Amino acid sequence: MLGAIVGDIVGSRFEFDNIHTKQFELFGNGCSFTDDTICTCAVADAAMNKKSYRDTLLEWCRRYPNPKGAYGGSFARWIHSAVPQPYNSFGNGSAMRVSAVGWLFGTMEEVMEQARLSAEPTHNHPEGIKGAQATASAVFLLRHARSKDDVKRYLENTFGYRLDYTVDYLRCHNSFDETCQVTVPQAIVCFMESNGFEDAIRNAISIGGDSDTIGAITGALAEAFYTVPDDIRTKALTYLDPAMKQILSQFGMITGE
Repeated sequence: MLGAIVGDIVGSRFEFDNIHTKQFELFGNGCSFTDDTICTCAVADAAMNKKSYRDTLLEWCRRYPNPKGAYGGSFARWIHSAVPQPYNSFGNGSAMRVSAVGWLFGTMEEVMEQARLSAEPTHNHPEGIKGAQATASAVFLLRHARSKDDVKRYLENTFGYRLDYTVDYLRCHNSFDETCQVTVPQAIVCFMESNGFEDAIRNAISIGGDSDTIGAITGALAEAFYTVPDDIRTKALTYLDPAMKQILSQFGMITGE
């Protein structure tokens, strides 16, 4: 899940000011965690501590009411609703927050079920659930040392995603889109074409679009395959507050906090 947080922080300053090059300072002025990190911590908290995904998302998001970039309109209304109900979303929020599920459960069946449960409080549209399941299952396979080719075939066959285009193509033709069905395949391609963790993040940011969330999904996959380099890990932690670090510590990602 730290990979998702790194991707979110790096992409945060480019979400509304896209760039189309891999040549940029990784952590620059304007970087911050966004709703992607908040929700990632919430899902990890719920999964580790056997709490309700719905209630834990509400708890974390109400604790951070004004993140950089804000919450999406429908999600913000859900957070502040007296009786929050699923709203049939197929936005990419279900995919950007789910990475911990791919690490915390021991079978693909459990991963798929928990990914569904993590999405359903808000993103109960079939595409919203599919985006969460695709991301979590890819993390699960990659952390078990499955090859990129094996994972690509699995995602194409299981979820019907088209993954036959390139980062260069996306860099030339991408536009801002917050749906699972567009951004999850894009993030997968950015990971598949990478040669290391940092390169995957640079791919994700360079295609433009919803940069922080594409970065988060790409980072989740890249961490499972490459691990997060120590220097990037150390820098990313400086952007987080004690509650977030506590979740990462419980998760086993950091020590001494």
